[in-house]
Amino acid sequence: MSRRLLGVAVAAALAATVTGCGSGGSSSTDDTLEIWIRQVPDSDSAKTAQKLADAFTKSSGVKTKVVALFDDFETKLNQQAAQRQLPDIVINDTAQLGNMHSQGWLQEVDKAALAGSGDLADRAWQAAAGSDGKFYAAPFSAQAFALIVRKDWREKVGMEPPATWEDLAKLAVAFTEKDPDGNGQKDTSGLVAPAGTKRGYASWYASSLIYANGADFLKANGPGKYVATANDPKFVEAVQYLQDQFCKTKTVNPGAVSNDTTVTHEVFEKGQGGIYLVGPYVLARFVKSLGTDKIEVLPVPKGPSGGPGTLGEGENVYLMAGSQMQDAQKKFAEFAISPEGQRIGMNKDANGAIVRLPVNKTVDMAAERQDPRWKVFQESYDFAVYAPPVPNWAPIRQTSADAINTVWADCSADVKTAMDGLNTKLTQELQSQKAS
Repeated sequence: MSRRLLGVAVAAALAATVTGCGSGGSSSTDDTLEIWIRQVPDSDSAKTAQKLADAFTKSSGVKTKVVALFDDFETKLNQQAAQRQLPDIVINDTAQLGNMHSQGWLQEVDKAALAGSGDLADRAWQAAAGSDGKFYAAPFSAQAFALIVRKDWREKVGMEPPATWEDLAKLAVAFTEKDPDGNGQKDTSGLVAPAGTKRGYASWYASSLIYANGADFLKANGPGKYVATANDPKFVEAVQYLQDQFCKTKTVNPGAVSNDTTVTHEVFEKGQGGIYLVGPYVLARFVKSLGTDKIEVLPVPKGPSGGPGTLGEGENVYLMAGSQMQDAQKKFAEFAISPEGQRIGMNKDANGAIVRLPVNKTVDMAAERQDPRWKVFQESYDFAVYAPPVPNWAPIRQTSADAINTVWADCSADVKTAMDGLNTKLTQELQSQKAS
């Protein structure tokens, strides 16, 4: 059975036999709210999720079970759906909303009936909306992408923070060629990049520069309708800029075209590269592992043809279909978006934040976090771009990643030709989703 047909079948089964799902996974009991979160088990982030759940239990009396999973998270959700044993709550990426909704996994959220919903940022609510304009989650965490840079290296090579793409390229060259770590060897790179195709990372990484140049993957063309724009000159310019870093100046860390974020985090920590375009969730980790004086956060420079812009993402609280604990699901969502829930998730300046930027406007981030580098991420969120609410963003991101990764891995590839091909495939995908 295809993934799409499986989704239809699961949706029908859930609709027909809501009680068949019980209260969640097979290990749940009828009075325990099962919460899945996409985090590494036993990590600091998983521990923060447990603190959030424990505080909710103390507040509401509802028992909880937290399941932290990272590898193959969506695959394992598929398996649970096939067994009609979805968890009650899933905390997952905003970009996964369309994928989960299209498979019939999500309950609609009545924004007006959700206590505290009016305190949440409008931009965050946009990431909880489906292609039909209805809400299928409660916003929980937001993030914008910026440059985490080795400040000590930048000062060693005598350069200012990059204000343009040209400046950024020059800084990357200096980090690659001028021995910024002072070990007498040419063993550093300018940029570190999760440029592999797993989970669409090449597209995910490139998107901040695409947005910073005033381009986008899709353009709205009426309610629920979109046109592919991957062959727009501004889009092509951004991908070409990055190909030049891989192929001409050779300033990207070796092996990047096969790497995901887990590997790339380690590459940066090991001092193998000095510029990482990434979200704020690794800031505390890098400060701890490298030393606070060595790290600075800088905004993504505006592109030569547009901008400003950067990738906007976050996590939503999804109320899963088939639960016998719908009242408890709603109460958990309300607690998660409350000032108390947001503060617990932020985890102050310590590693393990599951709320990166608070979505609740009444929470003062500066009062919770003393590290001023968070402010750069907060300010970048003002022009951050979320994935559009197409029925399913996942295949669009993956198709884009495959095409973009190819032109980085093959230096003989013509970027314009490849993006023309990508645009054709995205157009076909939009047609298959009835979104064109």
